[in-house]
Amino acid sequence: MPPVDPWLPFRKPRPGARLRLFCFPYAGGGASVFRGWQEELPATLELCAVQLPGREGRLREAPVADLSALVPMIAGGLAPHFNMPFAFFGHSMGSWIGFELCRELRRHGGPTPRRLVVSACSAPHIVDDDRTHDLPDDALIDRLRELGGMSEEVLAHRELMEMILPVFRADAAITETHVHLEEPPLDVPITAMGGLSDEKTPRADLEAWQRHTSGAFTLQMFPGGHFYLQGARATLLAALGKALG
Repeated sequence: MPPVDPWLPFRKPRPGARLRLFCFPYAGGGASVFRGWQEELPATLELCAVQLPGREGRLREAPVADLSALVPMIAGGLAPHFNMPFAFFGHSMGSWIGFELCRELRRHGGPTPRRLVVSACSAPHIVDDDRTHDLPDDALIDRLRELGGMSEEVLAHRELMEMILPVFRADAAITETHVHLEEPPLDVPITAMGGLSDEKTPRADLEAWQRHTSGAFTLQMFPGGHFYLQGARATLLAALGKALG
């Protein structure tokens, strides 16, 4: 068996696929967030769930709290897999990773995705005053409880949270301390997706992504809050298949 790629630990080559879909997780999440998606996506799409340093199979690596440092690492790690048409999907923090990766590839004359799909994330030029990465542990756990996405069983497991919190702090720092630098809009089409009852990312913040592309822009809303991708998974994957088909 070939060695497992640390960046794409669950990748299964899909004969006949015409496009690779690279998925970037939300803060604190790992590649396992997207397990099971491939079976529900059209046969023309090959799922590539990206594993960031510091979580799951890469637990011994330090998480990276600086987006400008993390993105070149991802670009280098995924470069061998950009040898066929591809697209990016990111949820919450993962949207900024996908966006900055598009810009990184453009700067170096590399291939760029056919489409960038951003989910439950405000456009990068919008300043977020929310500060969670430097909260005390108990306050941070309370904040995670408010956001949803983690079961109460996990939140109450102190040993498990001791492993999760450093990763979440690093990820939260990515979006809370990153300074957006203006560049020309991407020529990559952008699809923004969000939950109808997401108080963290209102519709206007999703619509604001339109300024970051000179190509087509579309917006799709789904039932649910910030983690609508859990409850509306089937609907979301059907929409992804349609957008990327």
